[in-house]
Amino acid sequence: MKPSDHTMRQAMRLMRTGDLQAATRTLQHALAGSIDAPAAPASHAGRGEAHAGAPAIDGEFRVIDGGRAPRAGAVPAWPGHRAAGGDGGLPRHRFSCDAGQLEYGLHVPAGLDAAGAPLLLMLHGCTQTPEDFARGTRMNQLADAHGYVVAWPAQSAERNPNRCWNWFRGSDQQRGRGEPAMLAALTRHLVAAHRLDAGRVYVAGLSAGGAMAAVLASTHPDVYAAIGVHSGLPIGLASDVPSAFAAMRKGGAQRRPRAGAGAEPVPAIVFHGDSDTTVHPGNGQGVVEQSLGDASAVRDSASTVERHVEPGGRSATRTVHRAGDGRIAAEHWVVHGSGHAWSGGDAAGSYTDPCGPDASAQMLRFFAGCSRRREAE
Repeated sequence: MKPSDHTMRQAMRLMRTGDLQAATRTLQHALAGSIDAPAAPASHAGRGEAHAGAPAIDGEFRVIDGGRAPRAGAVPAWPGHRAAGGDGGLPRHRFSCDAGQLEYGLHVPAGLDAAGAPLLLMLHGCTQTPEDFARGTRMNQLADAHGYVVAWPAQSAERNPNRCWNWFRGSDQQRGRGEPAMLAALTRHLVAAHRLDAGRVYVAGLSAGGAMAAVLASTHPDVYAAIGVHSGLPIGLASDVPSAFAAMRKGGAQRRPRAGAGAEPVPAIVFHGDSDTTVHPGNGQGVVEQSLGDASAVRDSASTVERHVEPGGRSATRTVHRAGDGRIAAEHWVVHGSGHAWSGGDAAGSYTDPCGPDASAQMLRFFAGCSRRREAE
C-alpha cells in the first residue's frame, strides 16, 4: 500500500527537524497498512553492537536505530569511527559523460604496472564517502597485495541528499540511462586510460552500493566479470521510495530481463548478516537467484554448503553454486549474528563488523576465478 500525501508530508517534516528515525517509522507504518499512524518518538537508549554500527535506510534519507541522527550530509561518528578528513590516501578526480558527472578516488598500488591489471569498482553505502568506505573495507591494502587498481566513485548530495546510490529508481535501473550508464562509462574510461584488463573488471558495494552493483550486473553484463554484494538487494524490487522500503523490509527476488539477449549471468559473491534489521537477509538470496539466471544452468547437486568459523569471532554458512561446467556461478555467505555491516571490516570505518569473516579478502579470492577474457579478446 502506498503512503498517502499526508503521510509523506509528515515524514518530510520529521526529516527537516532531523528526526529521521521517526520519519522512517511513519513510512514503515504506512507500508504495513497503518496509513497516517503517528510516529513514535525516537529512542536514543543504546547503539546496539559496538562494531556493527547503526542501520541505514537506503532510500532518499537515512535512519539510525537506537542512535542519534547526524546532520544532513554529515558522516556519522560511531564508537571507533574516525570522520573522513583530507583525501584519506584517495586523490579525487572528476569524470564526465553524457549521463552525468561524478567524483571518484583512484588507488593504484605503488610500483604496479597497471597495464593488464584488474580493476575493482567499490560503491559505498548511504552517508558514506569513498575514504570512509576504503578505511572500513581495507580493500586498498588487499589491492596492494594482489595487484588490483581500485576506483571509489562518490555519490553526490545533489543526486541523493544522503549520498545513496539510487538503486530503487526505475530511471537508474536501465542500460544507457542514469547512474548505471555513468558508472559503466567511468569503468570503460579507466580501463582505456590505464590499459587495464577489460576481461577482469569487477564491482562490489555495501547496502545501496551493493544494490547498485546488482543493477550493473543486469544492465552491463558485457562490462563486469563478477560482482560482490554486501547487505544489498536484487534489481527490480523497487521503483520508488515506498517500494524500496517494502523490499528492504520483506526481501526476495524478482526476475528481470537483462541488457543484451543471450548474455551470460554475471557471477556474484554475496555477504549478508542474518541479524540485519535494515535490509532483510532474504535479499541476499534474491541476489544469488538472479545471478544464477536460468535454473537449468545450475544443478542442485552442484551446490555445496559448508560452515565457516572465524577464530574468536562469528560463524558463517557458505553456499557455493556451480554451473554445469564446474564454474562457480554464485557464492552466498550468511554471517550469523551480524547486522547491517561489512563483515571483517575495520572499525576505523563506518558500518563494519570486525568480528566476521573477511568479506574483502573473500571477494578478491572469488574474483580471481572470474574472467570475461574470451569476450574481451
